[in-house]
Formats: sequence, C-alpha cells, structure tokens
Amino acid sequence: MLGVVENHSSPRTAAFFDLDKTVIAKSSALTFSKSFYQGGLINRRAVLRTAYAQFVFLAGGADHEQMERMREYLSALCRGWNVQQVKEIVAETLHDLIDPIIYDEAASLIEEHHAAGRDVVIVSTSGAEVVEPIGELLGADRVVATRLVVENGVFTGEVEYYAYGPTKAEAIAQLAESEGYDLSHCYAYSDSVTDLPMLEAVGHPHTVNPDRALRREAAARGWPVLSFNRPVRLKQRRPSLSMPPRPVLAVAAAVGAAAATAGLVWYTNRRRALYARV
Repeated sequence: MLGVVENHSSPRTAAFFDLDKTVIAKSSALTFSKSFYQGGLINRRAVLRTAYAQFVFLAGGADHEQMERMREYLSALCRGWNVQQVKEIVAETLHDLIDPIIYDEAASLIEEHHAAGRDVVIVSTSGAEVVEPIGELLGADRVVATRLVVENGVFTGEVEYYAYGPTKAEAIAQLAESEGYDLSHCYAYSDSVTDLPMLEAVGHPHTVNPDRALRREAAARGWPVLSFNRPVRLKQRRPSLSMPPRPVLAVAAAVGAAAATAGLVWYTNRRRALYARV
C-alpha cells in the first residue's frame, strides 16, 4: 500500500510515470506505425523498420545510442505529416492499440496515487500527439512529452523539446516549482537507466521491469524493483478499479536547446561511468 490519504496540511505531491514498458507493454511511438501506414503517412518499408525497432526495444530496451538513432529516424519520418491527420488517426485507433497493452499493475498504482491525493504525471520521450491522448485514457493529470516543430499545420522534422534523460528531470523540477510539489515526497517509476535523473529527482524512486543497468543501480541504491506483467483492457478490470476519464494538462516544458544538449552530454558521460563500474 502507498500509505494514508494526504490531508490539506501535507505537502502537495505527485507520481511521475515513464510510459513505454512502465505503464504500457510496448513503445507508444512505434505502436501506431500500421495505423499511419493505413492512413497513407508511411510506406510498407517504414512499417517493417518500425516493427524491427519495436522488437529491439522489447527484447532488451534501447541504450543512449539507439534512442538517438530512433529519435532521428522518427523525426525525419514524420517530416511533412499533417498534424491534424496524425491526431485523428491516434484518436480513432487509441482504444484498439493502447488499451490492451496497459499494465494492470500500473493502472492500479495510478488509482492508488490519486486516492492518496497525488497528481499523476506521464513523462515520456514519445511525441505529444501520441502521449497526450494516452495520458487522458489513463486518467493522468499532466503530461510531459517530446514536441516537434510545426509550421503551417505540418511537422518540419525538427525537435522543439526532447523529453529524454536529464531534460525529464528538469521538467519535473519546473513542475514542482509551478505546482508546489515537494519532490522529496514524490514518486517516480521507470524501466530504463536513461531515466536515472528522473528517479534521482524524487524521494520515492521505483524501477519497473528494469533493464540491466537500471537493475544494478536499484540494487546499489536499495530502490524497489517492481514486476509488471499483466497487460489488460481497462474495461476488463474489476469495476472498483476502473478509471473515469480525467482531463489531462499538457506541459510545455521551457527547456532551451542549449540546456537539452548539455544534458545529453552529461548523461552520456554518466552512462559511461556507470558501465565502467560493472
């Protein structure tokens, strides 16, 4: 159990969840590839390539270099896409594609945090056009996600804000300042060592189905290791645990390009140091 319900005199708190392989069983950015193909946005070769990327992601996670290649590929792939068409495709296929792969354990945790009076924030490297509807489906209060540059209603292929590594922690710190969260009493959940800065930012970090590097960190730091393995449709869960729709507030994190670049350099050096200890 997560503890007693917080009263009005307690500090305001939140639970921050990574999305892919933490709340849902697959990569949210890659799950919609077939729908984008059917909508005429990508060709069959791109579908096969994203299917392979999904396999690699599920088989062992993605390290920093793989995440960078995936970011470059996906941002280039969506250059010229009509933003409204993307939103419509996601809305039409959301329940068919995402609902069945939500971890029952994660949905229960979200409900428990809400019952304890905490906000729930999804913090994901995937694009906002995908993450925001998923956040609403999950009943999240806020979403932090990667944002692509849009001009004249289409994606340019450039990244405006990249929610990855230390920039996730920066976004959390900004939310804490604007919303009054006491991070020492907040919770965070992730499966990947790339989210180490986010986990370090809160008082109650938890690892979920962690990759090998994060599992070593969890063992060294005494962090809880959770195992989520029951994807289930929300409507098939017990009625007492079903989540009503909640409006989700997208957070446009004000992180400059220079800060993001510096953060990625910092993270690369940190990751090398971690592996050097192995």
